[in-house]
Amino acid sequence: MISYGKHAVDQADIDAVVEVLENQFLTQGAVVPQFEIALCEYTGAKYCTAVNSATSGLHVACLAAGVGDGDIVWTVPNSFVASANCALFCGATVDFVDIDSQTRNICVTQLAIKLKQAEQAGKLPKALIVVHFSGLSCDMQNISKLVKPYGIILIEDAAHALGGVYQEQKIGSCQFSDMAVLSFHPVKSITSAEGGAILTNCPPFAEKIQLYAKHGVTRDPNLMQGENHGPWYYQQVTLGYNYRLSDVHAALGLSQLKKLDSFIAKRLERAQVYQKALAYLPLRLPSVEYFATSAWHLYMVELTHHDRKDVYQKLHEMGVGVNVHYIPIHLQPYYQNMGFQVGDFPNSEGFYNNALTLPLYPTLTVTEQQTVIDALEQVLV
Repeated sequence: MISYGKHAVDQADIDAVVEVLENQFLTQGAVVPQFEIALCEYTGAKYCTAVNSATSGLHVACLAAGVGDGDIVWTVPNSFVASANCALFCGATVDFVDIDSQTRNICVTQLAIKLKQAEQAGKLPKALIVVHFSGLSCDMQNISKLVKPYGIILIEDAAHALGGVYQEQKIGSCQFSDMAVLSFHPVKSITSAEGGAILTNCPPFAEKIQLYAKHGVTRDPNLMQGENHGPWYYQQVTLGYNYRLSDVHAALGLSQLKKLDSFIAKRLERAQVYQKALAYLPLRLPSVEYFATSAWHLYMVELTHHDRKDVYQKLHEMGVGVNVHYIPIHLQPYYQNMGFQVGDFPNSEGFYNNALTLPLYPTLTVTEQQTVIDALEQVLV
């Protein structure tokens, strides 16, 4: 079976992990800070906190943004549930902005309309979480222009997008946002097995992120109350969580980061092969935008004349492990119980109804990719 995604781990990655296991602290050692510094150097962001998952990172970003009871957070339906759940963790209410059918990212036009309506109703969001779906950056400059006059905190869910570029800046630079969250899940741009990170250029946000991700505990005398008892002393100054990344995971991530650009180049090569080979089939292919270079986490097509379930089953029978990303969040039973209904966000629903994720990863061979293409041609022609 040719899977839709697959990690690429080599001997250097294994050696890096073994080095930590044999010779260093397994957690709270030197490797996590090294990984954080390397992520800042790669993305151009000033501050980075590594955490144990992107879901934790999104939660921490919402906490740092001050999201709480009575607040509203907006995101898009076309994402994994974590993009919305993070606001619920904080006691906030979630609402959605539909996607643009071409980019599959948040629709800037609909965002502008919804902001005006929310202002008139007195229901503006505290934060907006935009999702760089499949690795393609949202149009961050125009989104920032829309939300900043309202004081809305802008968070990038960049779980798909490490290694991508927006306006000649690496995604994660936070050029037009307050915070950006990365994922190091095995099928992402790089992996630490499980893990994530929060990036920011804002010192107050960076300080809060550190606290919320690490029990609310600090050893910084400037953040303490009263007397510092000595070099061993720490204080809990807020309620935080144990979202730390271990040094074992960070060692794998740091080793992988050295190969990130080569991984992205290979993803791009394979995406270009698909773009050319599938152009004549009854499919709608991913768009290529002038303002951004995708990290190509996913290569997703939309069927235009065939039943998706039938195509899915036939391809699996032929050894091609296609997948579907994602069931729109507002269609999940948990969110339906909040009052969301079928038809609320038609672009997201329309995309989901016809979407199919094709195999794409750095180690996908020429033969394997041709097998995928041949199978599609056999099923669709």
